[in-house]
Amino acid sequence: MNRPSTKRGRRARFQALSTPPEQFWPDGLVHHGVRIGFLTALTLLTTLLFPPETRVRVDTYPVGSVREEPIIAEIAFDVPIDPVQVAAAENEARASVPPTFNRRTAAADTMGARLARFFARLDTSARQPDADAQVGRVLGEITRSTPSQRGLLLQADTRATLSRTADLAVRQILTRGVADNGDLDEVSTDRIVVRPEDGGPELTVPLDEVLPGREFYSMAEDLLPPGTSPEVAEILRLVLVNHMEYTLVFDPVETAADRAQTIGAVRSAGAEVMAGEAIVRANERITAQTALTLQAYQNALRDAGMLEEEAGVGLSPWIGAGLLNLALLTVFGLFVYFFRREHYTNVRWALLLATLLAVFIGLSGLIHHNEWPVELLPIAFVSLAISVLWDGRMALVLVLALAALMGIQPGLGSNYLLTTVLVGGSAAALSVRAVRRRAQTWIFIALISAAYATVLLGHSLLVGMPAGDMVTSLGWVAVNAIFSAILAMGFLPVFEWFTGVTTDQTLLEWADPNRSLLKRLSMEAPGTYAHTINVANLAEAAANAIEANGLLCRVGLYYHDVGKMLKPHYFVENQPDGRNPHDRLKPETSARIVKEHVVEGHRMAREAKVPEVVADFITEHHGTQRIGFFFEKAKEEYGEEAVDPVDFTYPGPRPRSKETAIAMLADSVESATRALKDPTAERIRGLIDSIVEGKISQHQLDDSPLTLHELALIKEQFAKVLTGVYHHRIDYPQTKHLTQSEAAEGEAASTDAAAAANEAGDAAPADPEEASKGAAEGEGA
Repeated sequence: MNRPSTKRGRRARFQALSTPPEQFWPDGLVHHGVRIGFLTALTLLTTLLFPPETRVRVDTYPVGSVREEPIIAEIAFDVPIDPVQVAAAENEARASVPPTFNRRTAAADTMGARLARFFARLDTSARQPDADAQVGRVLGEITRSTPSQRGLLLQADTRATLSRTADLAVRQILTRGVADNGDLDEVSTDRIVVRPEDGGPELTVPLDEVLPGREFYSMAEDLLPPGTSPEVAEILRLVLVNHMEYTLVFDPVETAADRAQTIGAVRSAGAEVMAGEAIVRANERITAQTALTLQAYQNALRDAGMLEEEAGVGLSPWIGAGLLNLALLTVFGLFVYFFRREHYTNVRWALLLATLLAVFIGLSGLIHHNEWPVELLPIAFVSLAISVLWDGRMALVLVLALAALMGIQPGLGSNYLLTTVLVGGSAAALSVRAVRRRAQTWIFIALISAAYATVLLGHSLLVGMPAGDMVTSLGWVAVNAIFSAILAMGFLPVFEWFTGVTTDQTLLEWADPNRSLLKRLSMEAPGTYAHTINVANLAEAAANAIEANGLLCRVGLYYHDVGKMLKPHYFVENQPDGRNPHDRLKPETSARIVKEHVVEGHRMAREAKVPEVVADFITEHHGTQRIGFFFEKAKEEYGEEAVDPVDFTYPGPRPRSKETAIAMLADSVESATRALKDPTAERIRGLIDSIVEGKISQHQLDDSPLTLHELALIKEQFAKVLTGVYHHRIDYPQTKHLTQSEAAEGEAASTDAAAAANEAGDAAPADPEEASKGAAEGEGA
């Protein structure tokens, strides 16, 4: 029951850390301190994984070689047993220690009291007038209740049977000793140690005398009267599970202490070598045991500070290495702070960036210490993830910083490494522009492999690398590219979930017309679906013109009217026969139906797990506009003072991004243009100007970041697209009599459409539900 509140608390902490501070103390100190902490942790990690080289490599002697000079021990030391044998002995000792459980003597009373309160609440609820609902509410605290379960619990004898059986199970079975299944599953011995709660002496209890939780529930069900239905037994199990108080509780601290004491008794040292004793005699063969003794001798000298190669070790090299690492990491940190402020402010984004850097640094340290080839450095994984999730420019800057960081590390830095990291990471960052779908991951692999291979070929020709070594390196390059691409694409959904970012790859997947919502929309509301496609084309062109996210506009508008499929015939685009059901409804009813497509559409989107950035188009594409036609109709019927404007206003919110603002304008413009007869270029431009000015005057664009210059570009793009769609067509002889007839009515019809688009105080009620007052009204048409 605490899990939702824990999640809310975690979200609140993340939100607090992502809010720009208004004052330095204490909010600003905490806000910036967290980011500085990330940077400091990365610096420490890098410095520890790549310590400064102030030691000379100690000579080693292969097993089987012969040492000409003797090696005499200067100090006494112990030769350890083979680590594999020590580890095996420790594991055996650990497994032999019985775990400790604490006996909770009050558990039965506590559980009995909780059960009594629960059944008392059930009895009280069953006596209420709305007994079914009240019982369902109580039962809902432990499970999703069914009608049959509620019906059983409305029967007094069923409740009494359950209460008696639960109390009997607690008094007769629970007191014998019941432990959690998970705790018992970890027990590797045939007994456990039980510590009484009152501090009495510990008892050793055979494991088969301890009841697991699942066995307790089964035994409790056996206490039910014969012939009891399985559904009543299931209710009893659910009640006991949700009120369970185990009488035996695992004590991890005491168990760990017992195991540590037992493990400490395991002998880890073998023979003792005395000072002055010969470790290796002259002309003696080096055996495996001799090599182990030499290693122990070197370790002993190192611990005593007597190893000649460590004579110059001091604090200064560590400080110097840390400062260099900090300087290079700070370059990227300052780039984020000054040029990607949102990434700096959003603590989730900053944390993911730091985590990706830590993964790269950690894996690089692993590769270095195991002397694996530098072609395995996972720069492509980090670069791909950041480029897909955010943008390629930031990924390129990060690649530069990491290439420099690895280039200065002792034992790792070289021109070849610097070039490999730089070119491989850059290829990964730039390859995102060539790939739009996750299914095309092989393109990432091919491009990254080609970049690595180019560097490798140039290096091999420059230094004369043997052909065999080059082929081996090409194999490592391919392995790196394959795993980097697969892991980056595999973890991308996790990254999107954590950061709240929706990538282009995800948007393209939601643009698939075979998605359930889009498929239903096309089948159940074909007119709305056609309108959706037209508006999406218009909005994408406008978004691209101002360098907004055209793909997001397209996908968002695919879903913006999904709510209409619930009552499609109430909207004009789905009324091919011209019959308008709103003619028989009251204005407020029609307005409620029109607003419903926003509320219900957003609900359907949430149920389908549509990304939030896409679902925002559903709620924001109408903003808080008034449903003008039905508002005016209501005023005519009831009088202005009897009409509540709230009943005729969309719930909002107003558009909060460039993309949703473009969607609002495109939706209105496309619908109004379809209502025009004889739509000339001049009339289309005039209509667009009127709609945009109307949205501005109604303050619908106040929350969006669109500028006046961008609005001008959007209007120009709208006019360009719509003029091409509604261009003048040739009058064919066979249909000339029809087109002439329509042309005679064109002027009047166009005037009516324009008036409809500006009526009721809505300068652009041009959505399919607001397009034309005289014909089918989208607000209920």
